[in-house]
Amino acid sequence: MRAVEIQEFGGPEVLKVVETEIPRPGPGQVTIDVAYTGVNFADLKARGEGYRVPSLPFVPGLEVSGRVRELGTGIDDLTVGQEVAALTAGGAYADVAVADAVTVFPLPEGVDLRTAATLPTVLPTAYALVHSVGRLHPGETLLVQGAAGGIGTVVGQLARAAGAGSVYGVVSSPAKAEFARGYGYDEVFVGEFEAPVRAATSGRGVDLALDPVGGETLQRSLASLATFGRLVSFGNASSAEPWRVGQPELYPGALSVSGFSILTLAKTDPAALRALTERAFATVADGSVSLPVTAEFGLEEAAEAHRVMGARTSTGKLLIRVGN
Repeated sequence: MRAVEIQEFGGPEVLKVVETEIPRPGPGQVTIDVAYTGVNFADLKARGEGYRVPSLPFVPGLEVSGRVRELGTGIDDLTVGQEVAALTAGGAYADVAVADAVTVFPLPEGVDLRTAATLPTVLPTAYALVHSVGRLHPGETLLVQGAAGGIGTVVGQLARAAGAGSVYGVVSSPAKAEFARGYGYDEVFVGEFEAPVRAATSGRGVDLALDPVGGETLQRSLASLATFGRLVSFGNASSAEPWRVGQPELYPGALSVSGFSILTLAKTDPAALRALTERAFATVADGSVSLPVTAEFGLEEAAEAHRVMGARTSTGKLLIRVGN
């Protein structure tokens, strides 16, 4: 079968298409004939920095849609040929991927394989940020970094459905700002956001801020909170040093800081992840949320997909088309 390997860390050019053996599932696992693979920023960090790469060579990719190929022992709730979406620990840039059965989800009725590939990481993450971790209440205000990306576009829709007061986004270009406004955002700021947020909220700040960037951006998001405000960190795209926050920053405004990682939750509490994912998938099935696929690449074009995402000009979700 075909797979895209990282044989050394570096730029997009290190992604190599190779022929390799078809994997077999272990106990509690399934293999999936991959139809589509989602491209995530974590894939770029794996390629460039070794993020969550146990050893080389390594096949990146964290989410797939496709059909169950083979069942490992102990699986009684999935069937061969069933259409599914799955979260993987890697290995998704391939014709066949392995996933733990607990992170394999039958497709909701009416959801096709192309749409399904956008679901496993983006949708549960966005749902958790708004509901499970962020605990957004009707009438509250929200600030979202990366508003035009996959997670950002879903968060905007979920926040609007949850009765948010005002939803503010932050992006890196006017084109991205225009795109984000179509997904639930009242105002979208380009670049600098701390002063505009204060101006938009009459000096009050926002009730909830969501940050996947880390570093200075996280600190400025914290400074944009209203009294009793909440910040959720869900990534470190800046590759900054791990952030630290304590009493001097939190006490004056009675602020709260929390974190979320879907990959970590998959390891520490897969049952909680499954329950979260089922609730999140329902929002697509009932039409509350749509996930925009803005570019699609062949498996042999994985390097180009990384170049596009790495240029920080893309919006919505990028997919790699693998099978039928």
